[in-house]
Amino acid sequence: MRRSFSLAFAGVLLGCSSTAALAQSATAAETPEAQGGDIIVTAQKREQKLQDVPITVSALTGAQMQTLGVNSLAEVAMYVPGLRIQEQSDNNPGFVIRGITSDSGSAQQGARVSLYYNGVDISRTRGAYQDLFDLERIEVVKGPQATLFGTASAVGAVNIISARPKAGTSAGIIASYGNYNRGQVSGFVNVGNDTLAARLAFAYKYHDGFVRNIAGDPNVPNQNQGKTKQDDLNGQDQRGLRGSLRWAPTDALTATLVLTYDGQRNPGTAFRSRAQAPTGGNGGDYSYAELSGSPYSAQVLGGSKLGLKRDVYDANFTLTAELAPGVSFTTVNGYRKFNSNEVFDADGGPAWYLEFAEDARGDQYSHEGRFNFTGTTYRASFGWNAFFENNLQRVPFSTEEGTYLTCAGALPAATRAALLAAGIPSGPGCVLPNGTVAAAGATALLTRGAATAIPYSSVFTNYGTNDTYSVFADGTWLPTPRLELTAGARILIEKRKSGYSSVQPNSVLAGVPLLPTVSTGGVKFTAQRSFSAILPRFNALYRLTDGINLYATISKGRRSPVVQLSAATSGGVAVPSLQVVPDEVVWNYEGGIKAKIGAFSGSLGVFYQDYNGFQVTVTDGAGKTTTQSAGKAQNPGVELEGNWRVNSLLQLFGNFAYVDGKIANNPAYGVYSGAQFRLQPKYSASGGATLRVPARNMTFYATPSATYQSKEYFELPNSEPISQGAYALVNVRAGVELAGGRYQIGGFARNALDRKYLIDAGNTGGGFGIPTYIRGEPRVYGVEVSGKF
Repeated sequence: MRRSFSLAFAGVLLGCSSTAALAQSATAAETPEAQGGDIIVTAQKREQKLQDVPITVSALTGAQMQTLGVNSLAEVAMYVPGLRIQEQSDNNPGFVIRGITSDSGSAQQGARVSLYYNGVDISRTRGAYQDLFDLERIEVVKGPQATLFGTASAVGAVNIISARPKAGTSAGIIASYGNYNRGQVSGFVNVGNDTLAARLAFAYKYHDGFVRNIAGDPNVPNQNQGKTKQDDLNGQDQRGLRGSLRWAPTDALTATLVLTYDGQRNPGTAFRSRAQAPTGGNGGDYSYAELSGSPYSAQVLGGSKLGLKRDVYDANFTLTAELAPGVSFTTVNGYRKFNSNEVFDADGGPAWYLEFAEDARGDQYSHEGRFNFTGTTYRASFGWNAFFENNLQRVPFSTEEGTYLTCAGALPAATRAALLAAGIPSGPGCVLPNGTVAAAGATALLTRGAATAIPYSSVFTNYGTNDTYSVFADGTWLPTPRLELTAGARILIEKRKSGYSSVQPNSVLAGVPLLPTVSTGGVKFTAQRSFSAILPRFNALYRLTDGINLYATISKGRRSPVVQLSAATSGGVAVPSLQVVPDEVVWNYEGGIKAKIGAFSGSLGVFYQDYNGFQVTVTDGAGKTTTQSAGKAQNPGVELEGNWRVNSLLQLFGNFAYVDGKIANNPAYGVYSGAQFRLQPKYSASGGATLRVPARNMTFYATPSATYQSKEYFELPNSEPISQGAYALVNVRAGVELAGGRYQIGGFARNALDRKYLIDAGNTGGGFGIPTYIRGEPRVYGVEVSGKF
């Protein structure tokens, strides 16, 4: 997360086109993806063998994810080359494909990476997170895919596909318990026949925070007793419920309705400061924290404690009709509503200094109609799409005036010297090394004892109403049985309307607003612009042999222009301040090979991406993000995946990615010149093995695996203190299957060697000169049981 404003029970995870042999052995009898030993995907909006898709695609079945023990988007991404998903908070996941990050919370900005749920765009970051339970598969499509997936897939798309109702009666459940009071349970019930079937799935996941928070703890002697006792940080409390109904009155007509609820009540995120120590002193990035929040948190920020309250409601209706031999029509319709409020301590220390919340709300509507045509020497499709969203991001702020002015170093030099003489240093030193908040005494000195504390609060809000209309067409010609040539394009029109309002009262002590943000007095400014674009793609597939395919692709991607609206002053009056940031355009060139030879399957892809108008997000001293154009950028890379079924007992899998995305070396680009893309390691890899040993009426299984990534930077421009060095994580899952695989008893461990690492740094505190750091998950282990009926 960039904190800025703006169930099946068998299989093995490979996460790539090389999973076919493995999927056949593990899930062929259980999942619709495996037909004739091949995973079937819909990356090109039609069912195809993954090996026959002329673009780079990774596909993971729900059974494969279960076998490896991954159950979140971030964990899945560690096994997919070229994909990284950062989850500091379910409210703000960062999606990264080939070094390009999509994580801005501003309602005025569009996404770069498309996230789809059952074929509907859910890319708006604050509404994008979706828990993973009872899935059919996840498809990761890399490279610009505007023709297939719409405007947001400037660099790729992630499509989450839930398990659909099917004929018959079945059920399954899996439960686990581990350290940090970790409890999880998920399952499904399926009933129906060939005409009408229904499925109900659920999940509940909970664990205590793994970062101790001593704020308000009566057992910790400090100067802030009486404040709210805060929960430990980086915990989880989420639930999900999904109901699905399939109606197929004839072989030529199928309609599916999917209703989903996803909710979180997670404790706060551990934004931990190196500059401002908790009571007892600073023990480093992996020690306890003292994130106290605001005494007025309930009234100003919307919650008495740090943490996230988030509810997402999703409805999807899909209908497919076979109109004639080789001719079909599909319509996909979606509605998604999200409402979230996250309270967080941006300074990362015990002072009542930078206490924020983010209130994000929105509605999204989507409609798509598509005709598909299939012949002996051709395939074609054309259709239309309409997408509407209306959302806002509201950011309230709370502080104590004397503390803020002292910690920010915003007082005159003579005043700072007087405070220092009284034992109250300014700047980051406003919290002493032992955790004493010296700045808490500043107000009493500045008012000569008239007040000991002066609460201050403000708020700013950005709005976005974005309507997109597009038509698309795609055609494939097969001049010979071995050669396929594809061309397609999407023509789109966007209407983007942005709004901005702010209430920034004058400080009692300073006489001006504390945050460097112009107040509109609550008046909402608006601005609107329209844009259009044509986004093509060209693909070729050549079947070198029955088991080896070569492919090449050229495609154009685009991130929408930003109608960036805020406020400025003119003649002492607040007026709109509008900046239209040009669209970010990328041309993608790639080629590769997909092979399935005997017991081995794998793929190799090579790509080069050329960016113009590369957009970067900058956080200012008010905690507000803006978008800037950093110029040109280039991104060469290689992705490699492989699977080898050694024998009936053992299978090996692995993948590797090299991504060298950088902003061009050009003095005109200033501090961004030559900078490595944020959140993207240059090298990443994962690998492991699955061992299955039958013994009488049971089968022993074990799946050890490891993931590796090289150094990554968390910000643009790059900064060594805001980075994470290379690290590797080791995971394992093992146990025994009984009754022919109907029941499992086992255990798991993630980060088994307890490697210490960071998942982010900088954040909102970085915009105020005090970056904060968020640690990754420590060793997690436990036991699990499952059954299917």
